[in-house]
Amino acid sequence: MLDTLFSPQSIAVIGASRTEGKLGYAVLANIIQSGFSGAIYPINPKADEILGRSCYQGLDEVEGEIDLAVIVIPARFVLDTLETCGKRGVGSVIVISAGFRETGHEGLMAERKMAEIAQEYQMRIVGPNCLGVIDTLAPMNASFAVGMPPQGQIAFMSQSGALCTSILDIALAQEIGFSRFVSLGNKADLNEIDFLQAWAEDPESKVVMAYLEGIADGGRFIDVARHMTKHKPVIAIKSGSTSAGSRAVSSHTGTLAGSERAYEAAFKQAGVIRADSVGDLFDLSVAMARQPLPRNERVAIITNAGGPGIMATDAIERCGLSLASLDQETREKLRQVLPSVASVLNPVDVLGDALADRYQAALQAVTADPHVGALIVILTPQFMTEIEETARAVGQVAEGSDIPVLACFMGEANTEPGAKILTDHNVPNYIEPERAVAALRAMVDQRQWQERPPPEFEAFDVDRERVARIFEQVRSDGRLQIGDAEARDILEAYRIRIPASKLCKTSDEAVTFADEIGYPVVMKIASPDILHKTDIGGVRLNIEDASDVRDSFDLLTFRAVRYMPDAAIWGCLVQQQVRGGKEVIAGMNRDPQFGPLVMFGLGGIYVEVLKDVSFRIAPFSRREANEMMREIRSFNLLRGVRGQARSDIEAVADTLLKLSQLVTDFPDIVELDINPLIVFDEGRGTMGIDMRLVLAP
Repeated sequence: MLDTLFSPQSIAVIGASRTEGKLGYAVLANIIQSGFSGAIYPINPKADEILGRSCYQGLDEVEGEIDLAVIVIPARFVLDTLETCGKRGVGSVIVISAGFRETGHEGLMAERKMAEIAQEYQMRIVGPNCLGVIDTLAPMNASFAVGMPPQGQIAFMSQSGALCTSILDIALAQEIGFSRFVSLGNKADLNEIDFLQAWAEDPESKVVMAYLEGIADGGRFIDVARHMTKHKPVIAIKSGSTSAGSRAVSSHTGTLAGSERAYEAAFKQAGVIRADSVGDLFDLSVAMARQPLPRNERVAIITNAGGPGIMATDAIERCGLSLASLDQETREKLRQVLPSVASVLNPVDVLGDALADRYQAALQAVTADPHVGALIVILTPQFMTEIEETARAVGQVAEGSDIPVLACFMGEANTEPGAKILTDHNVPNYIEPERAVAALRAMVDQRQWQERPPPEFEAFDVDRERVARIFEQVRSDGRLQIGDAEARDILEAYRIRIPASKLCKTSDEAVTFADEIGYPVVMKIASPDILHKTDIGGVRLNIEDASDVRDSFDLLTFRAVRYMPDAAIWGCLVQQQVRGGKEVIAGMNRDPQFGPLVMFGLGGIYVEVLKDVSFRIAPFSRREANEMMREIRSFNLLRGVRGQARSDIEAVADTLLKLSQLVTDFPDIVELDINPLIVFDEGRGTMGIDMRLVLAP
């Protein structure tokens, strides 16, 4: 729970200042003005008193225990001060001081020393280079932010201090409450995962809201967040995820991956709800903090205007929710309380002249309907509209309802008094129907995630030692890249079916093997230095007889020597030519944050041009493998359209799971492609035709 950070009994401000406008002054003033009831120790060797508090020359002069120290001094003095804090038994430290890794190598080394000090003294550190920490429950504002947010049930953390100040300003204007508020800074010690763990069991924090720029330990993040989101929503906005990695990649998967794909997959697998903007962050967090989750996907709408009701209906259909079909009893109740020309179907139109009592009667009828999972109440300000009275009616009904009630009082100047009343009743208000619907979509997603069983990771009976021997041999040859001739042994070891094939060193050997397996055959140049064989014309299809085999052998080796004279040529791979089926691609690229990022998509133009692919972080479950397939736009081609046979989707899932196991078993695989992977009709399985693989140095 990080008690000495969030619930300290005493705080020392190291670098407290007498000068208004300096950080040391602002931090001390905020702690005092926030109503903190514990002991406060300003530390400043050049002052006797600041803001009515006696000053201390140093920590050694303080007689009592110190739970929390806030450091606001130049960077060059911070490490020695942390040593003093550790020896003094300080439980937690907030290092607001800047001048560390953001300044270069020397600053980075200082941060690493900071982490060592934290570990040596079992002391937790927030920062450096941060805004500070606010706890509205203590209460305590150990930051240099302007203003103290109201108390609420949202815990917030941010890797951007500047964004923290903007978030606080928005929260103050919209009366959005927080429980805890943390500026992470450079994360020398405590990071986003530590706070997720701390807040997972925090009864005062109903929702976690986060702004993230980078996650150091992606695997641990997924594990912690997956556990937490089963009972508490985590809503995050992620920036800086569109730049491609600097390392050169040779596989299709590597080209199509990138950190954006990895974060998208990680959030999905961890149950983290991703917001696209700061506005979304607030919209979703406030809805989940103030209202119960929907009991189903069916939404009811009550409105005094037809146009906004249609806008909400369109948004509901677009995002995959549905309009609730009202019960016959509900419609009868509505007929009794609404004018005869009003609509008692969904959306329920109470008409433009509706006063508060008509809204209230409709609200009571609709919220009691067992088919309704959530309700959106739309109000447009007409001349006769009772905005404040209607807001009270909405709030009173919402407080007694077990379904979420979201308001859409469209407007600002005239509806502002009503919006404040809705806030008092914990009813989220949105000025656009689409925003209310988006919040409900996220709430339904959270409900479905909570009801979803935990992932089960399957383990196949594979020959791991065989693969280890191949890798050892490749490395002993001074190589990192593995082409199709060797990679087929890896596929076989992990029970992925491959066509009959053989590496032939001479044309006579090639003819003998082709005669043995039957025509037509495929021939490919075999070289550890040539991964992309088609680029040099190193593949020939539809070889029908022995004469063609000999000609192809000579042609392929000639082309290889001509285009890559320094390449080691092993001969040609002669392979059974596979007929029928559909081409897909499966691969992996190792992401620096999250590890093995597995890709699936249809082959051919679908991957080359349309980039119709999906991703998951390995390991993943069979359910997640099936979701990968269904996420691609061209999935219906596998499912069977216009009389085509259904492909063996279950066998594709098996292959993806075996691939997941392979790249989890061998962390030194950094890139891998099975392209194409042929998927036959249902019941006939899959077959890996070509594979390439790259090992880590």
